[in-house]
Amino acid sequence: MEAISELVTPLPEGQWNLATPCPGWSVRDIVSHVIGLDCEMLGDPRPIHTLPRDLYHVQNEGQRYMEMQVDVRRHHTAPEMTSELEYTIIRRSRQLRNESRDPSTKVRGPLGTELTLELASRTRAFDVWVHEQDLRTALQKPGNLDSPGAYVARDLLLQGLPKVVAKKAGAPANSAVVFDVSGPVEFLRTVRVDAEGRATVDSAPSLGPLVTIGMDWDTYFRLACGRVTYASVKDRVKVEGDLELGDAILGDFAVTP
Repeated sequence: MEAISELVTPLPEGQWNLATPCPGWSVRDIVSHVIGLDCEMLGDPRPIHTLPRDLYHVQNEGQRYMEMQVDVRRHHTAPEMTSELEYTIIRRSRQLRNESRDPSTKVRGPLGTELTLELASRTRAFDVWVHEQDLRTALQKPGNLDSPGAYVARDLLLQGLPKVVAKKAGAPANSAVVFDVSGPVEFLRTVRVDAEGRATVDSAPSLGPLVTIGMDWDTYFRLACGRVTYASVKDRVKVEGDLELGDAILGDFAVTP
C-alpha cells in the first residue's frame, strides 16, 4: 500500500486516467479498488451506488461487486484520491499493528463470504502487490518484483498450478510437468499427476517430466494473473518435451478471477 502511495502521490491529474493491464480500469480505478477493499477490511459499510449499464468489462456478479468501490470514485480528483489513500493506510496500519485475533478467526470476505483472517490477509497482500505491478506497468516504473508481497503472490499462484495442469490442460495420469522460473523470484516446481488424475505440486525435481516450461518471474506472474496472453510473451517462454501439452498449459494459465 505504501509503495502504491509513493507511486501515485506525485502524479499529475492526467496520468490518473492512464489505462492499466486490468480491462476497463485506469490508474485511478485500481487505486480506488485498493482503497475500497481495505475499507471493507476495516469494517466500513459498502457504498450505496448504482452502476452505469454501459461498463463493458463488468460481466458477472463478482465483477459488479468489485466495480462498486471503483465507480463511486471515478470522478474524484488526484488530491482527493491521494488523501483518501493516505488516510486508509494510516487506519489499516493501526488495525494490523493492533491485530490480536487468532489467524483462524472468520472474517468478512468479498461477496459476503467468510474467510479465515490468515487467508484474508494473504489474499489481500497478494491483490495489492499485483495491482502495484499493474500501476508500475501503466506508469512505466518497474520495481518491487522481489518485495515480500512478491513471495506471497508466488505461493498463492503456485496453489493454482495443479488445476491448470491436470484439469484445464488435461495432462495424462502418472505424468510430471516442471516449471523452472528465473529472475528476482526464482523457483523450480514439479506438478505430478497421479494414476487417478489428481495433481499435486512440490519442489523436488522430476527425472522424466513430460514437459519442462521455463520463463522469468515477471512473465510467470503476468500469465498466471491473466495480465498477458501466451501469444504475446511466447518469445520469453521456453518449452521442452511435449510441445502440445505445453501449449495447452500456457494457453489457459490464468488462476485469478
